[in-house]
Amino acid sequence: MSFLQPMLLAALPLVALPIIIHLINQRRYQTVRWAAMMFLLAANRMSRGYARIRHWLIMAVRMLAIAGLIFAISRPLAGGWLGLAGGGRAETTIVLVDRSPSMQQSGSDGGGSKLETGLGQLARTLSTLGSARWVLIDSVTNHPRELESIDALPRLPSTGPASASADIPGMLQAARDYIKANKAGRTEVWICSDIRTNDWAPDSGRWQALRDAFQEFPQGVRFHLLAYPQAAARNLSVRVTDVRRQKAGDGAELLVSIRLARQGGEAAPERVPVHFEIDGARSEVTVELTGAESELKDHRIALERGKERGWGRVSIPADANPADNDFWFVFEQPAVRRAIIVAEDPAAARSLHLAATIAPDPAIPCAAEVLAPDQLAGVDWDQTALVLWQAPLPENDARERIQAFVARGGSTIFFPPRAPGAGELFGVRWSSWQPQKADAPVEGWRGDEDLLAHTQSGAPLPVGQLQVRRACGLSGGELTTLATLRGGAPLLARATTDGGAAYFCATTPAGGDSSLAANGVVLYVMVQRAMAGGAAALGSTRALVAGGPPPREEPATWQRIAGGSEAISTEYAAHRGVYASGERLLAVNRSAGEDSPAILADRRVDDLFRGLDFARVDDRAGRIGSLIQEIWRLFLTAMLVAMVAEAGLCLPRRAPPTGAPT
Repeated sequence: MSFLQPMLLAALPLVALPIIIHLINQRRYQTVRWAAMMFLLAANRMSRGYARIRHWLIMAVRMLAIAGLIFAISRPLAGGWLGLAGGGRAETTIVLVDRSPSMQQSGSDGGGSKLETGLGQLARTLSTLGSARWVLIDSVTNHPRELESIDALPRLPSTGPASASADIPGMLQAARDYIKANKAGRTEVWICSDIRTNDWAPDSGRWQALRDAFQEFPQGVRFHLLAYPQAAARNLSVRVTDVRRQKAGDGAELLVSIRLARQGGEAAPERVPVHFEIDGARSEVTVELTGAESELKDHRIALERGKERGWGRVSIPADANPADNDFWFVFEQPAVRRAIIVAEDPAAARSLHLAATIAPDPAIPCAAEVLAPDQLAGVDWDQTALVLWQAPLPENDARERIQAFVARGGSTIFFPPRAPGAGELFGVRWSSWQPQKADAPVEGWRGDEDLLAHTQSGAPLPVGQLQVRRACGLSGGELTTLATLRGGAPLLARATTDGGAAYFCATTPAGGDSSLAANGVVLYVMVQRAMAGGAAALGSTRALVAGGPPPREEPATWQRIAGGSEAISTEYAAHRGVYASGERLLAVNRSAGEDSPAILADRRVDDLFRGLDFARVDDRAGRIGSLIQEIWRLFLTAMLVAMVAEAGLCLPRRAPPTGAPT
């Protein structure tokens, strides 16, 4: 049991007051033997058993009445998981709200979504507990915002559903910074989330730093997790994997590829109606879903003659989660994908040029040009999608041009030079070449996303067949490793940037360094995927991940063309739909990680908060009942009942009628 005023429990020793009074009264009288009383004492011994029981009962109900009063004024709560018995009222309460698409899942019996239920529960619970200051950190902005009242939490625009994934470690970092900057006293942090692995990033190195940072606060910080881990019994999601416009006779057509995914494992085959909408024109096709996933490749949709760009949507019927039932896209006449190659090794330059100029589709023209570092001044960067760099890292003007190119959304892949040198870019630098023993194979790689992801059919790339003879070390910067060699050394890594992509490959396509050129599939896929990512930033259309880095213009200047109307203009980049930014069309959708139903195990969650004051309660979507409630009325009623019982026991024994046997 928990209490809102636990300090008042210090009065519990007063329960012994009736016993103390009884003992004092016992010492007030002295026993004097009187012969005339012997007959009365003998008669009294006959009823002593009943009298003793009655006296004990009177003392017990008096103690119960005092205990009931003390418990009532301490304001007890039903719900011992809160762990408030030693805490009292918090000076600052920080609420972290996960607004990610998975939180829009509704319960199996209908009712509200996980997000709606969680906000309502937090408002009721925290209103009961009270606090001197309320602070909100939502998963879209990740910025602390003070609230006048916690009761308004479910009605705020900044707590509504969004299409952006949550960054729980980033939100906790924002909470830590707020506590430190405002010198907050006793603080409680409440987290409302469905503990999806995609949102919590349990493998991130930030968790250890966060634990150490919170443990340094002398006032202590308590954490409460309101979790909604239940997966939907039946939920389908749809995602557009590819959109291409191509000529068809005298007109044009759109080739749309989609993927349907089903949560809950294998189930009976079902036919799913898929709706296509192109600039308001609707059509429908039925897809047979036989397993956990199913794909529809290159579904053809005729376009009006002369229509070179536009937008569209793919949707499926409503189910447990409306946030993954549609996907928006934009299209235009494909532009030439251009690559710039800077290489000091002619053999590497030839391999990279070949991989960049062979188009994956006849409708997508590709071109590449080999340049020297001092020729970058004449490059038309607005028409360039990819830079392949096998030379000492750029410096001075070349460095600034490459950084601006990546910030604009371009892609780069850096290969090590013969002499690494001391150059640095994006915080990363080459260290030294290390020969590998017996052509070391690739030990592991990420097949779920980025350059080495599986093909659309689900088949893995033959990365494990690569042989690396020499590899150059990487140091500095914040790198995401995509492939590793035997022993854990990175083979391919991605640097953290504010715009496009910067990849670092620890070997080159030269035959003396690796088999990248001989087994050309992996190199070709890497180059073409990086080029496609850079080309997405070109032209007048662009696909964006909700919550990711926005393009050049601020989202507040966008104009909404299609999509949900609940988003405020400053949060357009976090809500799915189609927007216009000047002459450009932008399609915003949830990240691929949101389609993964993986949920953190209970033990893993406990490990993330190891060493911290942490409590957790699991709730379910649509639950109406409150998590806690004050039960002081129950103790007050018990006190009144005890007082009535005490009065009844204190009544004198009724004398028997005259002439009745005694």
